[in-house]
Amino acid sequence: MKWGWLVLKLFLLIICSVGGYFIAAQMESLAVYPWARWAGLVSGIVFAILALSVEKLIKHLSLKILLGGTIGLVAGLFVAKLIGFGFSGLQNTAISVAIYVILSCTFGYVGMVLGSIKVEEVRFPNWSWLSRGGLRGGQTMKILDTSVIIDGRIADIVETGFLGGVLVIPEFVLQELQHIADSSDPTRRVRGRRGLDIIKRLQQESLVEIRIDRQDFDNLNDVDAKLVALALRLSAKIVTNDYNLSKVAEVQGIKILNINQLANALKPVVLPGEVLRLQILKEGKEQGQGIAYLEDGTMVVVENASRLLGKEVEVSVTSILQTTAGRLIFTTLRDSEHSRPQH
Repeated sequence: MKWGWLVLKLFLLIICSVGGYFIAAQMESLAVYPWARWAGLVSGIVFAILALSVEKLIKHLSLKILLGGTIGLVAGLFVAKLIGFGFSGLQNTAISVAIYVILSCTFGYVGMVLGSIKVEEVRFPNWSWLSRGGLRGGQTMKILDTSVIIDGRIADIVETGFLGGVLVIPEFVLQELQHIADSSDPTRRVRGRRGLDIIKRLQQESLVEIRIDRQDFDNLNDVDAKLVALALRLSAKIVTNDYNLSKVAEVQGIKILNINQLANALKPVVLPGEVLRLQILKEGKEQGQGIAYLEDGTMVVVENASRLLGKEVEVSVTSILQTTAGRLIFTTLRDSEHSRPQH
Protein backbone atom coordinates (compact mmCIF):
# COMPACT_ATOMS: atom_id res chain seq x y z
CA MET A 1 0.00 0.00 0.00
CA LYS A 2 1.26 3.45 -0.88
CA TRP A 3 2.32 5.80 1.90
CA GLY A 4 -0.09 8.45 0.63
CA TRP A 5 -3.11 6.27 1.43
CA LEU A 6 -1.75 5.48 4.90
CA VAL A 7 -1.33 9.20 5.63
CA LEU A 8 -4.89 9.94 4.46
CA LYS A 9 -6.34 7.17 6.63
CA LEU A 10 -4.35 8.34 9.64
CA PHE A 11 -5.53 11.90 9.00
CA LEU A 12 -9.16 10.71 8.90
CA LEU A 13 -8.72 8.91 12.23
CA ILE A 14 -7.25 12.01 13.85
CA ILE A 15 -9.94 14.35 12.50
CA CYS A 16 -12.81 12.06 13.57
CA SER A 17 -11.39 11.38 17.04
CA VAL A 18 -10.59 15.04 17.77
CA GLY A 19 -13.97 16.09 16.33
CA GLY A 20 -15.80 13.57 18.51
CA TYR A 21 -13.89 14.82 21.57
CA PHE A 22 -14.84 18.47 21.05
CA ILE A 23 -18.44 17.72 20.02
CA ALA A 24 -18.97 15.81 23.28
CA ALA A 25 -17.36 18.69 25.20
CA GLN A 26 -19.81 21.21 23.66
CA MET A 27 -22.94 19.20 24.50
CA GLU A 28 -24.39 20.69 27.68
CA SER A 29 -26.20 17.50 28.66
CA LEU A 30 -22.91 15.57 28.67
CA ALA A 31 -20.51 18.24 29.84
CA VAL A 32 -21.18 17.41 33.49
CA TYR A 33 -19.80 13.91 33.07
CA PRO A 34 -15.96 13.68 33.15
CA TRP A 35 -15.92 10.66 30.83
CA ALA A 36 -18.07 12.29 28.13
CA ARG A 37 -15.18 13.79 26.16
CA TRP A 38 -13.31 10.50 26.04
CA ALA A 39 -16.50 8.72 24.97
CA GLY A 40 -16.78 11.28 22.16
CA LEU A 41 -13.18 10.58 21.15
CA VAL A 42 -13.83 6.82 21.05
CA SER A 43 -17.04 7.40 19.08
CA GLY A 44 -15.09 9.45 16.54
CA ILE A 45 -12.54 6.63 16.13
CA VAL A 46 -15.35 4.08 15.66
CA PHE A 47 -16.95 6.34 13.05
CA ALA A 48 -13.62 6.61 11.18
CA ILE A 49 -13.18 2.81 11.24
CA LEU A 50 -16.70 2.37 9.83
CA ALA A 51 -15.92 4.88 7.07
CA LEU A 52 -12.72 2.97 6.18
CA SER A 53 -14.68 -0.29 6.12
CA VAL A 54 -17.23 1.19 3.75
CA GLU A 55 -14.39 2.48 1.55
CA LYS A 56 -12.87 -1.01 1.40
CA LEU A 57 -16.27 -2.41 0.39
CA ILE A 58 -17.22 0.09 -2.31
CA LYS A 59 -13.82 0.41 -4.00
CA HIS A 60 -14.42 -2.98 -5.67
CA LEU A 61 -17.72 -1.80 -7.15
CA SER A 62 -17.96 -0.27 -10.60
CA LEU A 63 -18.94 3.37 -11.01
CA LYS A 64 -22.08 2.22 -12.81
CA ILE A 65 -23.30 0.29 -9.73
CA LEU A 66 -22.37 3.13 -7.36
CA LEU A 67 -24.30 5.60 -9.49
CA GLY A 68 -27.33 3.31 -9.65
CA GLY A 69 -27.23 2.77 -5.87
CA THR A 70 -26.97 6.51 -5.22
CA ILE A 71 -29.93 7.28 -7.47
CA GLY A 72 -31.94 4.52 -5.77
CA LEU A 73 -31.01 5.86 -2.31
CA VAL A 74 -32.13 9.40 -3.19
CA ALA A 75 -35.38 8.07 -4.65
CA GLY A 76 -36.01 5.96 -1.53
CA LEU A 77 -35.42 8.89 0.82
CA PHE A 78 -37.76 11.03 -1.30
CA VAL A 79 -40.52 8.40 -0.99
CA ALA A 80 -39.90 8.19 2.78
CA LYS A 81 -40.22 11.99 3.01
CA LEU A 82 -43.55 11.93 1.18
CA ILE A 83 -44.96 9.19 3.40
CA GLY A 84 -43.57 10.94 6.47
CA PHE A 85 -45.75 13.98 5.79
CA GLY A 86 -48.75 11.87 6.76
CA PHE A 87 -47.39 11.49 10.30
CA SER A 88 -46.24 15.09 10.77
CA GLY A 89 -49.47 16.02 12.59
CA LEU A 90 -48.93 13.62 15.49
CA GLN A 91 -48.95 15.24 18.94
CA ASN A 92 -46.02 13.17 20.17
CA THR A 93 -42.91 14.50 18.44
CA ALA A 94 -40.77 11.55 19.51
CA ILE A 95 -43.12 9.10 17.77
CA SER A 96 -43.21 11.12 14.53
CA VAL A 97 -39.40 11.37 14.48
CA ALA A 98 -39.06 7.62 15.11
CA ILE A 99 -41.51 6.86 12.30
CA TYR A 100 -39.60 9.14 9.91
CA VAL A 101 -36.28 7.51 10.83
CA ILE A 102 -37.73 4.02 10.27
CA LEU A 103 -39.24 5.04 6.92
CA SER A 104 -35.99 6.69 5.80
CA CYS A 105 -33.88 3.65 6.71
CA THR A 106 -36.32 1.20 5.11
CA PHE A 107 -36.99 3.01 1.83
CA GLY A 108 -33.41 4.28 1.58
CA TYR A 109 -32.05 0.73 1.88
CA VAL A 110 -34.58 -0.73 -0.55
CA GLY A 111 -33.93 2.06 -3.06
CA MET A 112 -30.15 1.66 -2.84
CA VAL A 113 -30.29 -2.12 -3.31
CA LEU A 114 -32.78 -1.97 -6.18
CA GLY A 115 -30.87 0.86 -7.86
CA SER A 116 -27.54 -1.02 -7.75
CA ILE A 117 -29.17 -4.23 -9.08
CA LYS A 118 -31.54 -2.85 -11.69
CA VAL A 119 -28.95 -0.50 -13.19
CA GLU A 120 -27.42 -3.60 -14.83
CA GLU A 121 -30.57 -3.86 -16.94
CA VAL A 122 -29.99 -0.39 -18.37
CA ARG A 123 -28.21 -0.69 -21.72
CA PHE A 124 -26.94 2.54 -23.21
CA PRO A 125 -24.22 2.77 -25.88
CA ASN A 126 -21.89 4.86 -23.75
CA TRP A 127 -22.40 3.21 -20.34
CA SER A 128 -19.14 1.27 -20.64
CA TRP A 129 -17.02 4.25 -19.58
CA LEU A 130 -18.84 4.20 -16.23
CA SER A 131 -17.83 0.62 -15.55
CA ARG A 132 -14.25 1.16 -14.54
CA GLY A 133 -12.16 4.25 -14.91
CA GLY A 134 -13.61 5.77 -18.08
CA LEU A 135 -12.75 5.00 -21.68
CA ARG A 136 -12.31 7.36 -24.57
CA GLY A 137 -13.75 7.14 -28.05
CA GLY A 138 -16.39 4.51 -27.26
CA GLN A 139 -13.76 1.86 -26.58
CA THR A 140 -14.82 -1.32 -24.82
CA MET A 141 -12.70 -3.04 -22.22
CA LYS A 142 -11.46 -6.53 -22.99
CA ILE A 143 -11.00 -9.09 -20.22
CA LEU A 144 -8.22 -11.66 -20.64
CA ASP A 145 -8.85 -15.16 -19.33
CA THR A 146 -6.24 -17.60 -18.03
CA SER A 147 -6.04 -19.74 -21.18
CA VAL A 148 -5.35 -16.86 -23.55
CA ILE A 149 -2.62 -15.47 -21.28
CA ILE A 150 -0.84 -18.82 -21.04
CA ASP A 151 -1.24 -19.30 -24.81
CA GLY A 152 0.97 -16.25 -25.37
CA ARG A 153 -0.25 -15.27 -28.85
CA ILE A 154 -2.15 -12.34 -27.33
CA ALA A 155 1.17 -10.52 -26.84
CA ASP A 156 2.05 -10.91 -30.54
CA ILE A 157 -1.39 -9.65 -31.57
CA VAL A 158 -1.05 -6.60 -29.32
CA GLU A 159 2.43 -5.83 -30.65
CA THR A 160 1.13 -5.79 -34.22
CA GLY A 161 -1.45 -3.14 -33.24
CA PHE A 162 -4.53 -5.22 -34.12
CA LEU A 163 -5.74 -5.25 -30.50
CA GLY A 164 -5.65 -2.00 -28.54
CA GLY A 165 -7.47 -0.08 -25.84
CA VAL A 166 -7.78 -1.31 -22.27
CA LEU A 167 -7.02 -4.96 -21.44
CA VAL A 168 -8.35 -6.05 -18.05
CA ILE A 169 -6.72 -8.85 -16.07
CA PRO A 170 -8.89 -9.88 -13.08
CA GLU A 171 -7.10 -10.52 -9.82
CA PHE A 172 -8.67 -13.99 -9.58
CA VAL A 173 -7.02 -14.84 -12.92
CA LEU A 174 -3.66 -13.71 -11.50
CA GLN A 175 -4.25 -15.93 -8.47
CA GLU A 176 -5.01 -18.89 -10.74
CA LEU A 177 -1.81 -18.26 -12.72
CA GLN A 178 0.20 -18.07 -9.51
CA HIS A 179 -1.37 -21.33 -8.34
CA ILE A 180 -0.42 -22.99 -11.65
CA ALA A 181 3.12 -21.55 -11.44
CA ASP A 182 3.52 -23.04 -7.93
CA SER A 183 2.27 -26.46 -9.03
CA SER A 184 4.37 -29.57 -8.34
CA ASP A 185 3.72 -30.68 -11.94
CA PRO A 186 6.65 -29.39 -14.07
CA THR A 187 4.45 -28.88 -17.14
CA ARG A 188 1.85 -26.84 -15.26
CA ARG A 189 4.60 -24.89 -13.52
CA VAL A 190 6.14 -23.89 -16.85
CA ARG A 191 2.73 -22.88 -18.22
CA GLY A 192 1.99 -20.73 -15.18
CA ARG A 193 5.33 -18.95 -15.32
CA ARG A 194 4.90 -18.40 -19.04
CA GLY A 195 1.55 -16.72 -18.33
CA LEU A 196 3.13 -14.39 -15.75
CA ASP A 197 5.89 -13.51 -18.23
CA ILE A 198 3.26 -12.70 -20.88
CA ILE A 199 1.53 -10.29 -18.46
CA LYS A 200 4.83 -8.53 -17.80
CA ARG A 201 5.40 -8.31 -21.56
CA LEU A 202 1.95 -6.80 -22.08
CA GLN A 203 2.55 -4.22 -19.33
CA GLN A 204 5.63 -3.02 -21.20
CA GLU A 205 3.64 -2.51 -24.41
CA SER A 206 2.71 1.12 -25.06
CA LEU A 207 -0.15 0.33 -27.48
CA VAL A 208 -2.47 -0.93 -24.72
CA GLU A 209 -3.34 -0.12 -21.14
CA ILE A 210 -3.24 -3.06 -18.73
CA ARG A 211 -5.56 -2.86 -15.73
CA ILE A 212 -5.62 -5.27 -12.80
CA ASP A 213 -9.24 -5.51 -11.67
CA ARG A 214 -9.61 -6.46 -8.00
CA GLN A 215 -13.33 -7.22 -8.05
CA ASP A 216 -14.27 -10.69 -6.88
CA PHE A 217 -17.43 -12.74 -6.58
CA ASP A 218 -17.49 -14.65 -3.31
CA ASN A 219 -20.69 -16.47 -4.30
CA LEU A 220 -18.95 -18.02 -7.34
CA ASN A 221 -16.17 -20.61 -7.21
CA ASP A 222 -15.53 -21.27 -10.90
CA VAL A 223 -13.15 -18.86 -12.64
CA ASP A 224 -15.14 -18.99 -15.90
CA ALA A 225 -18.31 -18.02 -14.02
CA LYS A 226 -16.46 -15.10 -12.43
CA LEU A 227 -15.22 -13.96 -15.85
CA VAL A 228 -18.77 -13.94 -17.21
CA ALA A 229 -20.06 -12.05 -14.17
CA LEU A 230 -17.25 -9.47 -14.43
CA ALA A 231 -17.85 -9.00 -18.16
CA LEU A 232 -21.54 -8.35 -17.49
CA ARG A 233 -20.69 -5.89 -14.73
CA LEU A 234 -18.13 -3.98 -16.82
CA SER A 235 -20.00 -4.33 -20.13
CA ALA A 236 -16.74 -5.75 -21.47
CA LYS A 237 -15.66 -8.33 -24.04
CA ILE A 238 -13.79 -11.52 -23.13
CA VAL A 239 -10.60 -12.52 -24.96
CA THR A 240 -10.14 -16.29 -24.79
CA ASN A 241 -9.35 -19.46 -26.70
CA ASP A 242 -11.58 -21.62 -24.49
CA TYR A 243 -14.43 -23.05 -26.60
CA ASN A 244 -16.74 -23.81 -23.65
CA LEU A 245 -16.27 -20.36 -22.09
CA SER A 246 -17.03 -18.80 -25.48
CA LYS A 247 -20.34 -20.64 -25.76
CA VAL A 248 -21.43 -19.86 -22.18
CA ALA A 249 -20.56 -16.17 -22.57
CA GLU A 250 -22.30 -15.85 -25.95
CA VAL A 251 -25.51 -17.30 -24.48
CA GLN A 252 -25.48 -14.42 -21.97
CA GLY A 253 -24.94 -11.80 -24.66
CA ILE A 254 -21.23 -11.20 -24.05
CA LYS A 255 -19.03 -10.47 -27.06
CA ILE A 256 -16.18 -12.97 -27.40
CA LEU A 257 -12.82 -12.47 -29.10
CA ASN A 258 -11.55 -16.02 -29.68
CA ILE A 259 -7.86 -16.25 -30.58
CA ASN A 260 -8.30 -19.66 -32.19
CA GLN A 261 -11.04 -18.34 -34.47
CA LEU A 262 -8.76 -15.45 -35.44
CA ALA A 263 -5.91 -17.85 -36.23
CA ASN A 264 -8.21 -20.01 -38.38
CA ALA A 265 -9.49 -16.96 -40.24
CA LEU A 266 -5.93 -15.91 -41.08
CA LYS A 267 -4.87 -19.27 -42.49
CA PRO A 268 -4.22 -19.32 -46.24
CA VAL A 269 -7.23 -20.14 -48.36
CA VAL A 270 -6.95 -23.52 -50.08
CA LEU A 271 -9.49 -24.36 -52.78
CA PRO A 272 -10.60 -27.77 -54.07
CA GLY A 273 -8.55 -28.72 -57.11
CA GLU A 274 -5.50 -26.74 -55.99
CA VAL A 275 -2.16 -28.54 -56.24
CA LEU A 276 0.18 -28.62 -53.22
CA ARG A 277 3.65 -30.04 -52.73
CA LEU A 278 4.02 -31.61 -49.30
CA GLN A 279 6.16 -34.07 -47.36
CA ILE A 280 4.39 -37.12 -45.95
CA LEU A 281 5.37 -37.25 -42.26
CA LYS A 282 3.30 -40.09 -40.81
CA GLU A 283 0.52 -42.55 -41.44
CA GLY A 284 -3.11 -41.55 -40.96
CA LYS A 285 -5.84 -43.23 -38.93
CA GLU A 286 -7.41 -44.93 -41.94
CA GLN A 287 -5.61 -47.57 -43.95
CA GLY A 288 -3.36 -46.16 -46.67
CA GLN A 289 -3.65 -42.54 -45.52
CA GLY A 290 -0.62 -40.30 -45.12
CA ILE A 291 -0.41 -37.12 -43.04
CA ALA A 292 1.34 -33.90 -44.03
CA TYR A 293 1.20 -30.32 -42.73
CA LEU A 294 1.09 -26.88 -44.27
CA GLU A 295 3.52 -24.21 -43.06
CA ASP A 296 0.86 -22.78 -40.70
CA GLY A 297 0.34 -26.19 -39.06
CA THR A 298 -2.86 -27.15 -40.89
CA MET A 299 -3.10 -30.94 -41.14
CA VAL A 300 -3.46 -32.46 -44.61
CA VAL A 301 -4.76 -35.99 -45.11
CA VAL A 302 -3.40 -37.64 -48.27
CA GLU A 303 -5.16 -40.76 -49.55
CA ASN A 304 -3.00 -43.78 -50.56
CA ALA A 305 0.20 -42.06 -49.35
CA SER A 306 1.25 -44.22 -46.39
CA ARG A 307 3.81 -45.95 -48.65
CA LEU A 308 5.51 -42.60 -49.35
CA LEU A 309 6.60 -41.69 -45.80
CA GLY A 310 9.39 -39.10 -45.75
CA LYS A 311 8.95 -38.20 -49.41
CA GLU A 312 7.73 -35.00 -51.04
CA VAL A 313 4.70 -35.49 -53.25
CA GLU A 314 2.29 -33.42 -55.26
CA VAL A 315 -1.31 -33.66 -54.11
CA SER A 316 -4.62 -32.28 -55.30
CA VAL A 317 -7.11 -30.84 -52.80
CA THR A 318 -10.46 -32.66 -52.82
CA SER A 319 -12.30 -31.18 -49.82
CA ILE A 320 -11.84 -28.98 -46.74
CA LEU A 321 -13.42 -29.69 -43.35
CA GLN A 322 -13.75 -26.92 -40.77
CA THR A 323 -13.70 -28.19 -37.16
CA THR A 324 -13.57 -26.52 -33.75
CA ALA A 325 -9.89 -27.44 -33.57
CA GLY A 326 -9.11 -25.94 -36.98
CA ARG A 327 -9.17 -26.83 -40.65
CA LEU A 328 -8.63 -30.30 -42.05
CA ILE A 329 -7.67 -30.65 -45.72
CA PHE A 330 -8.29 -33.89 -47.66
CA THR A 331 -6.23 -34.57 -50.78
CA THR A 332 -5.33 -37.27 -53.25
CA LEU A 333 -2.02 -37.98 -54.98
CA ARG A 334 -1.45 -36.58 -58.43
CA ASP A 335 -1.46 -39.10 -61.26
CA SER A 336 2.32 -38.98 -61.51
CA GLU A 337 2.60 -40.05 -57.88
CA HIS A 338 0.17 -42.95 -58.41
CA SER A 339 2.26 -44.28 -61.28
CA ARG A 340 5.53 -44.39 -59.36
CA PRO A 341 6.80 -47.92 -58.78
CA GLN A 342 6.83 -49.16 -55.19
CA HIS A 343 10.12 -50.27 -53.68
